[in-house]
Amino acid sequence: MRLVGENVQVGVYKLAKALSIAKEKELDLVEISPNAEPPVCKVMDYKKFLYEQKKREKALKSRTAKVIIKEIRFGPNTDDHDYNFKKKHAEKFLKEGSKLKAFVFFKGRSIIFKEKGQILLLRLAQDLEKIGKVEQMPQLEGKRMIMFIAPIKK
Repeated sequence: MRLVGENVQVGVYKLAKALSIAKEKELDLVEISPNAEPPVCKVMDYKKFLYEQKKREKALKSRTAKVIIKEIRFGPNTDDHDYNFKKKHAEKFLKEGSKLKAFVFFKGRSIIFKEKGQILLLRLAQDLEKIGKVEQMPQLEGKRMIMFIAPIKK
């Protein structure tokens, strides 16, 4: 087998000789490429290698952005004052970097005001266009009309 590693004479050795070299350095003999001709083995501290690999994976995982979705609920007949109050909350959520799920909930017979709900959501999208972009246009799902807005990256 071909032997590689730090502080090791690179070359082709028999298995017993490679094991003795690893034991002499108080390290492990790890097979890297079993399909190569001859197979490649490396002299290394395997526990340290596993530890560093876990550490690297943890660092990568911590760097990934976690997507937070905040919701704002409207009724089809939401008044201007309530609309402005909820719009301020939506602006705050988008500035924090969260996605926004705005929806109009239709109760009972209020489903006949679908157009009012869509107009309300499109008005919100237009008011927030400087800080957020629409990811999904208003869409009716059961008794809810849902729209997603994502923050604009700067």
